[in-house]
Amino acid sequence: MNEQHLKWDDLQVVLAIARAGSLSGASRRLHISHATVFRRLNAIEARLGATLFERHRHGYTPTLAGEDLAATAERVQDEVNSAERRVIGQDLKLSGTLRITTTDTLFAGLLCPVIAEFRQQYPSITLEVVISNQVQSLSRREADIAIRPTRKPPETLVGRAVGDITLAVYGQKEHWQATPALFEPSLMLKENWIGPDVHLGDAALEKWMMDKNATYRLDSMLGMQLAARQGTGITVLPCYLGDADQMLLRLSQPIDALTTQLWLLTHPDLRHVARVRAFMAAITEGVSEKLAKASRATASKQNAQAE
Repeated sequence: MNEQHLKWDDLQVVLAIARAGSLSGASRRLHISHATVFRRLNAIEARLGATLFERHRHGYTPTLAGEDLAATAERVQDEVNSAERRVIGQDLKLSGTLRITTTDTLFAGLLCPVIAEFRQQYPSITLEVVISNQVQSLSRREADIAIRPTRKPPETLVGRAVGDITLAVYGQKEHWQATPALFEPSLMLKENWIGPDVHLGDAALEKWMMDKNATYRLDSMLGMQLAARQGTGITVLPCYLGDADQMLLRLSQPIDALTTQLWLLTHPDLRHVARVRAFMAAITEGVSEKLAKASRATASKQNAQAE
């Protein structure tokens, strides 16, 4: 293998294909076209005089040479990422770019107004927000800060718990407003449910839903909320989202088994960066206040429905 012809771009292509197992997956990771990935891989193999991947119907499998090169690429990538974090960690200015990852539910129900206030306070900081239920890697610099509900934050990251996220059962208010009291658990088994698709990635909610008649599944809690508005079934939603929706009625107490903490996480190398510290402080204050307000509203609704 004549490594003197290898460039960093070549290593990135090989690593992306090895991680994704397909050209289409690699193209998404690299943000280039499928045809460009195919052309660049062929050119790399031609220069090296070696086959790096076995092509088959289900994707691309690295050969021994491909595994070797992908491992080398991963080590180089880790070094580059580490160097970037160390350099960024020396930045004490309240300017620059922050890449944030969070879920659609959190962004719509809690974060959007808090982030708007942050933007007004720190106009020199550029925010890039990745809204996805898929976990982004902070170690690989896919994001600088993650805002996610979790019961066990990764030990490789640092951060703070902002508050508890409680979930309860909701249904269309027009359909359920004549209900005299909260649902009995036994009655829930007879209802049609709007449930989570496996791609939502909430294992605890999937487990809780196992004995429910979920005839309608979505990979987004915002989608579950909109479906419940139409009266197509009952569903589980975060209380900060469901209680604020005038078209929905809460049908249960918060479900203890589904309560989780909301965490702000970043890589240890970035924790002293001024813009990271400013963002985490602003989000902690703003979201904590909103969660406390939602909790008070939930308690008020509980008392009203009990009476």
